[in-house]
Amino acid sequence: MQKIISYPLTVIHIIVFFLLLLIFHPIQMISYKLGGYNAHRKSVYILNWFLMQSQLPLFNTFNITYKTDLPPGPSYIFVCNHQSMFDIPPLIYYLRHYHAKFIAKKELAKGIPSISLNLRIGENCSIDRKDRKQAIMALIKFAKNVHEKKRSVVIFAEGTRSRTGVPKPFQTNGLKTIFKYVPDAVVVPVTVNNSWKIDRYGKFPYGIGNKIELRIHEPIPIQGRDHDELILETQEVVHNSITSTAFKS
Repeated sequence: MQKIISYPLTVIHIIVFFLLLLIFHPIQMISYKLGGYNAHRKSVYILNWFLMQSQLPLFNTFNITYKTDLPPGPSYIFVCNHQSMFDIPPLIYYLRHYHAKFIAKKELAKGIPSISLNLRIGENCSIDRKDRKQAIMALIKFAKNVHEKKRSVVIFAEGTRSRTGVPKPFQTNGLKTIFKYVPDAVVVPVTVNNSWKIDRYGKFPYGIGNKIELRIHEPIPIQGRDHDELILETQEVVHNSITSTAFKS
């Protein structure tokens, strides 16, 4: 019954979602040209707030909890698990005070209204997963900019989405590159819960009545830490706070 109900609700969501992307594409361009970086990033935050609200017809909601205060200032490396594309709007919106930038596959940097534009002009990083040299060079350039301008980073360390919520081992190369070129940054483990349930039926329809939660854990400074040990510790913190999977409630 729930799946049957979700069909018309998903259609409403999809229409609203893509209308928002179309509407905010020129808004982003105008904001960037007239107001530069700060005006553009504000338009991106507003867009992602609306994208979160587009889940309301599906009765899906978002919440964030912090284990400790996380004052803006230093560069933070938010290391997350990845369950769905719907992880991204709440991360962009809730982490807006930290100037958080994303690492994404290059295919997303073209052809998608608003999303591709933000990846290109918003100081984010697009990498070619099939071209190791390009990926490394892009990450180095990105990390140097983060270090110079005191930006923060959001990285989905598992590399790909887990559509069942079951965690995957962290990929280490990207993290180590960022650690090397942003040595004064602070790692913040982030656990995303329940967004996999939106995709529980596949691409259509979407799941309904889910509470997507971001858990922001205690920060861990990079300085003085062995990078392999730091990655393992971060992975353990993130994975231990996953509350549900398709195989375990």
